[in-house]
Amino acid sequence: MAIAAASGGYQIVATLASVGMLRKRPAPGSFAPGVSILKPVRAQDELPNEAIRTNQEQDYPGEFEVLCETRASRPTPNRKVGVLIDLERRSKNPLILIADADIRVPRDYLRRVVAPLEDPRIGLVTCAYRATAETLPGRFEALGVATDFAPSTFVAPFVGIDEFALGATICLRRSDLERIGGIASVGDYLADDYQLGRRIHDLGLKCVLSDVIVETHLAGASWREVWRHQVRWARTIRVSRGAYAGLPITHTSTWALIAALCGQWWIAAVLLGLRYLTAVTAGWFVLRSPDVLRLWWLIPLRDWFGSVVWAAGMFGNTVEWGGEKLVLDREGRVVGTG
Repeated sequence: MAIAAASGGYQIVATLASVGMLRKRPAPGSFAPGVSILKPVRAQDELPNEAIRTNQEQDYPGEFEVLCETRASRPTPNRKVGVLIDLERRSKNPLILIADADIRVPRDYLRRVVAPLEDPRIGLVTCAYRATAETLPGRFEALGVATDFAPSTFVAPFVGIDEFALGATICLRRSDLERIGGIASVGDYLADDYQLGRRIHDLGLKCVLSDVIVETHLAGASWREVWRHQVRWARTIRVSRGAYAGLPITHTSTWALIAALCGQWWIAAVLLGLRYLTAVTAGWFVLRSPDVLRLWWLIPLRDWFGSVVWAAGMFGNTVEWGGEKLVLDREGRVVGTG
């Protein structure tokens, strides 16, 4: 009963946090300093021209530039960071915006992401995202992004946690980036986005979640690929942040299944109802992910899959990324391959 109450309580908080995202409004104002948008592109991928075009075609009154690169001049354990170091050196504007190459954005993206940085107490702005895919494995993974990952992202600022950043968008002042040692300071870490957020937070500045929802694309060509991606994500979270062992309290569909197997059908029904309330509020009303409505019947199955992924993430210190197996230490640094 205690676990069921805690898990159901989390879903209520996640729903309230999602409603809070719906109530956010773009900040008005004329604040528009120059922005350098840095886009690292993996060498084995095709240049995502359509996604990059949405970053170029911005309704922004200030100056901005979009810089893309595929190879780093100086190798780093995290290859993406090596590319970003080169892009940082080439950039010229007082604001730096780092975003994955395949991120698609609305035309007022820059206006809305930059606006919070007018407040000197805010040091970093990040964005939640929805995912799209063509294959069933990819859509299954995207369903988890919309109905599980996104609500947990909304919960963090709702309960006062502001030590986070998501690779979909990281916007910060160049001066603050220099104070933490530049992008090179996170070159050893797999979770470079989280490490940037933590370091900005350690300066005494806030990391805030923008009202903008951006869009990414998941390859997910096979179930094996989805499994590897999810386990990499889980192990990265485990070695980067605390409280990993407590995450199952958020796996409400799993507790609903356990309650049903124990004959507690009313508990199972309540938990599943709360879970769907969160999933639809966050995944459809906030993220506008169409698969939340098309594949709603798969949400419990996706949650059970997530519990298995969590268990796999509890053990091991290797992850597969970009066709390479990386070895991590207890702090999330990349310490080897093989």
